[in-house]
Amino acid sequence: MKSFKRIAAILLAVLMAASLFACGAKTEGGDKPAPETAKKYVIASDNAFAPFEYLDTDTNQYVGIDMDILAAIAEDQKFDYEVQNVGFDAALNQVQSGQADAVIAGMTITDERRLTFDFSDGYFDAGQILVVPANSEIKSIEDLKGANVAVKISTQGADYAQSVAEQYGFTVTTYEDSPTMYQAVIQGTNAACFEDDPVARYSIQSQHLELKVVGDVINAKPYGFAAKLGENAELISMFNTGLANIKANGVYDQILAKYGY
Repeated sequence: MKSFKRIAAILLAVLMAASLFACGAKTEGGDKPAPETAKKYVIASDNAFAPFEYLDTDTNQYVGIDMDILAAIAEDQKFDYEVQNVGFDAALNQVQSGQADAVIAGMTITDERRLTFDFSDGYFDAGQILVVPANSEIKSIEDLKGANVAVKISTQGADYAQSVAEQYGFTVTTYEDSPTMYQAVIQGTNAACFEDDPVARYSIQSQHLELKVVGDVINAKPYGFAAKLGENAELISMFNTGLANIKANGVYDQILAKYGY
């Protein structure tokens, strides 16, 4: 009888051990399950929009205000990410198609874009400006009658130019990126272009482009970090919290000062 009880006890112990193993091991603390691997977010961005994102040819790395702000916020909020610098229009498409979790690319927050994107709090205010050759006699939008104006695809500058083209009597040509657009104006293919004011001024100064800005800044609005509507709310929340923190601790001002703001 004792032998039978001993065998039964051994079998019961084996069954209990197997049950515990099947349910999963506990952590050293004994209270929480083992942590899952943290998600690595894919962030899409522009590839030529200085000073917000541009290729540093000395290091072959993308740098700029957007890149530095994202890095500082990720460090503050302890999340991992990978940036894909694919161009502005492509970046928006990647987020919409699910190939990227979010976009940071000097993207103006607008009511129209809110229909398809969730935005963070604004992190930089900018508007559009008219850019012409350095020797041009064009002084304002009223002087564009009969001219052909360059714009960059999917941007606020493009939207604005197309909305007033008939009113001011000019036509519009679309380009994929800012450097190509600038060259079209310098070479005389287009009489002018519309570009975000800080980008135009930075590019003209840093690259010694034979261009100048004229007229007043229009459509001044904030840039935002964005995700596909209804998705990645936690990432937007972390960005907002991190942005507030780096503004409070001075890191945000240091980043802007690094690029002359």
